[in-house]
Amino acid sequence: MFTGIIEDIGKVVRVSSQGNAARLEISTSLPPGEIAIGDSISVNGACQTVEEFHAPVLVFHCLRETLQKTNLRQLKAGMEVNLESALRLGGKLGGHLVSGHVDCTGKVLSIADRDGDIALSIERPPADFPLVPKGSIAINGVSLTVAELTSEAVTVCIIPHTWTHTNLRLLQPGAEVNLEADLIGKYVQSLAAPYQQKKTLTIEDLNNAGFGNK
Repeated sequence: MFTGIIEDIGKVVRVSSQGNAARLEISTSLPPGEIAIGDSISVNGACQTVEEFHAPVLVFHCLRETLQKTNLRQLKAGMEVNLESALRLGGKLGGHLVSGHVDCTGKVLSIADRDGDIALSIERPPADFPLVPKGSIAINGVSLTVAELTSEAVTVCIIPHTWTHTNLRLLQPGAEVNLEADLIGKYVQSLAAPYQQKKTLTIEDLNNAGFGNK
C-alpha cells in the first residue's frame, strides 16, 4: 500500500527482456538501509517487488501483465520514474490510499499554466473507472485531486513542488500515463453495482438489508 507521495525520482539503468517479462534496473537515492529484498516499491504507480539490490540500483522482475497494462513497457535506459516505498503502519498518509495496481493508462490531452499551477488534462478513463469532482486519482503514482471532470477529460491542478519533484514535469501531449482510481471509490462502486441495476426497491431487498420485521 502506498500514499501517492513520491519519495524519489529514479533513473532507468537497463531494461532487459526475459521472455514475456522484463528485468528493470533502476538507480535510486532512497536510503539503502531502508531497502530489503522482497520490499514493495511503487514504480510510476505500479507496485513492484525488489528482487535484487546493488546500491544504488534496484532490480525488479516486471511481469507480462504489468507490461501490457502500464507504461512500464515504454521504459528505456535514461528515463526517469517516480518511486515510493510502501507505507508503514503508523506512517503519514499524506496523499490517499494507493494500492499500486494500475487500472488503466490514459493519454495526456493538454498541459497549461494556471497562475503558477499546472493544469494537466488526461482523456477520461472508461466508465467503470470511479471519478468524482474533488476526488482522488493517482497519475504515474502521484496522488492528485480531480479539479474538473467532463465526458471527455479529467483535469488535475498540480502545485509547483509536485511538478518539480516528480516525472510529471516531463510529460507532453500524447504521452501515456498510469492511472489508478481511488481505492475506496472502487469498493463503493462494486458494492453498489447490484443495486444500480435494479429499477425498483423490493421487500426482499429491505429484508436482505436487515430492515424486515423481527
